[in-house]
Amino acid sequence: MRTLEVTKLRDLTGPGHTDAFGIGGTDLGAATTAPDGRIVAVFGDTFERAGVGGPGWRSPVVLFADPASVRTGLVWTGAAGPSRDYADQVVAYRHGARIGGRWGGLVGGRTITTVLPTDVITLGDTMYLHVMACQGLGNVHWTEIHRSTDDGVTWEPTGTWWPGDRQAGLFQMLTWELGPDGYVYALTTGFRRDQGLLLHRVPAERLLDPSAWEGWGHADGTWGWGRPPTLVLPGAFGELCLRRVGGQWWLAAFDAGQYRVDLVPLPDGPTTNLHTAERLTVIAGCGWHDEDHACGRVAQPYGGYILPRSTPDELHLVVSQWNTGTNWPYRAMHFRARVRD
Repeated sequence: MRTLEVTKLRDLTGPGHTDAFGIGGTDLGAATTAPDGRIVAVFGDTFERAGVGGPGWRSPVVLFADPASVRTGLVWTGAAGPSRDYADQVVAYRHGARIGGRWGGLVGGRTITTVLPTDVITLGDTMYLHVMACQGLGNVHWTEIHRSTDDGVTWEPTGTWWPGDRQAGLFQMLTWELGPDGYVYALTTGFRRDQGLLLHRVPAERLLDPSAWEGWGHADGTWGWGRPPTLVLPGAFGELCLRRVGGQWWLAAFDAGQYRVDLVPLPDGPTTNLHTAERLTVIAGCGWHDEDHACGRVAQPYGGYILPRSTPDELHLVVSQWNTGTNWPYRAMHFRARVRD
């Protein structure tokens, strides 16, 4: 049996950490390695003041970090935007705008309050960002893919999108990773944190072709590709992060139903039986008066994104926290989980 030795390395955002980039409050922080070697982390709703609300609302934003700093706590080196100091919104839209006719088959106007990132991936010299166009939290009108060919500095829409009700709403929150077989594997769920997980794959060279995506489904007593996707794990999940770490597959998942962030080793790759897979709790949710970040007890946690430069015996995660009663803390934090046999 494996256990985790959990340590909080530092707060990543908030006063004293990201003021130089115009970031007082933000969350999420899905990360990948850019083609130039820097770490690129993508954050959600961002404000200039500590907390939620106030001036400077934008989402998503991008920060760059020194990969050598992963083991001791990420150190930010810059931000995406014209000045590279102020973290600008990298997707073009206006909060609260009513949009109609722009997104293919969607009929009629849609009010978009925010666009939230779910995951980012690097394939060759191009980076791809999957986002949800939302009207409030939990109400997803559509999802789409943006790309960057300049190491995450600027982003453009690819034209690839899916309606929010695809797969009965279970194709909203997405995490993806490139396998050694040339396929990108993706686990998905809904944005309401009350549903289970589906598994999909697509050839990497056809990532932007929605018709090339296929599901992992169960029928006639067997599992197989090219079928309507079947739940690979029931439950109530939120943010997800699927990664290959040192050649081993891992899933980090915010289990809203159990109020915790788990790490799940996947010995058989993405098609590992998640019903029986080992689950290691790295962050245990608790009340605000019961916190102990030193051992991974965090009030109102979510997220949980595996950082580049992690190893199979030492995984580094970005974990978010939002006090929805007072709107502070509203931040991202860096935790280390050492795996012990």
